[in-house]
Amino acid sequence: MITKQILPAALLLMSVIAGNAQTSSPQIKEEGKTEFVPHWFMQVQAGAAHTRGEAKFGDLISPAAAIYGGYQFTPLWGLRAGISGWQAKGGWAADGQLYKYNYLQGNVDATLDLGDLFCRYNPDRFFNAYLFAGVGLNGGFNNDEAVALANKGYDLRYLWTDNKISPVGRFGLGTNLRLTSNLFFNIEVNANVLSDKFNSKKAGNADWQFNALAGFTIKFGKTSRKTEPVYYEPTPQPAPVVKEEPKPVQQPAPVKQEKVTMTENVFFALNSSVIRSGEKQKIEKLAEFMKNHAECKVTICGYADKQTGNADINMRLSKKRAENVATQLKEMGIDSQRITVDYKGDTVQPFSTPEENRVSICIAE
Repeated sequence: MITKQILPAALLLMSVIAGNAQTSSPQIKEEGKTEFVPHWFMQVQAGAAHTRGEAKFGDLISPAAAIYGGYQFTPLWGLRAGISGWQAKGGWAADGQLYKYNYLQGNVDATLDLGDLFCRYNPDRFFNAYLFAGVGLNGGFNNDEAVALANKGYDLRYLWTDNKISPVGRFGLGTNLRLTSNLFFNIEVNANVLSDKFNSKKAGNADWQFNALAGFTIKFGKTSRKTEPVYYEPTPQPAPVVKEEPKPVQQPAPVKQEKVTMTENVFFALNSSVIRSGEKQKIEKLAEFMKNHAECKVTICGYADKQTGNADINMRLSKKRAENVATQLKEMGIDSQRITVDYKGDTVQPFSTPEENRVSICIAE
């Protein structure tokens, strides 16, 4: 019997506590976002190369390797520079004579991330493909086997002896498979177009070399950050009105009226001065207040987030934010003589989070 009486009371107490907790929880105005952070990276690769020629495909396969260092400027665009090379092969089709030689190639490539191009930015994506294109210089050396064939009577019309420097154009496709936030398994194929003299044989067209490589991509430092959510400011509770008792005199002293004020904070999106529909309601409330209090004037001060942009951009942005709020008030019937516009750029940060500092603070008094 006692248990039956206690159980409903306990359930009622828990519902009251839960209700109070829900009421006191702050409401989220803007969810936190994952933002890209520019960073350095390195790639180490090894695999096989094929130099196009007259011999069988398999006879012209040789080892290849590459190492790059680069910088990712945005989620889409990066730039890398490095060295590739090892061994190349040539062949004489008539009697199957093969010869090999070595080369080193300096490359500079621009990279385009296809995952972030066609999908939203996601640092946790497992499969990220990329395109690249670039230029370089190829230096061939150790061409002794081709020289030996020439000495036997083979007609190598573009034979070079000590070394050969050739300009290179290149393009390719690669992918990074995520292992950790900073380590990726890398697969890449590329094509390199070189001078017709690269393999010592005259063909009347450019020489091509193709590479299939695998290795690792290492990203240094922090590559992304999570911003904190922005919460709505709690609605201030009106102060209790204290009623003064009249003094026992013939003529009561006049009651001094308190100064009437109103403050509205109009928040903006990142790098924007456009007033969003949800914030426009605040301006409408401010306009209504000023119509009901004809003696009040309003000061509008614009601010910008110090974490983004630079001082000049943020100063112009804060000015535009304040002016746009002022324009809205004028369109709602508030005389321009009652409006003062000010702006601080990022020299003053009135709030603790970057998102809250993208704001125009309006004080009517």
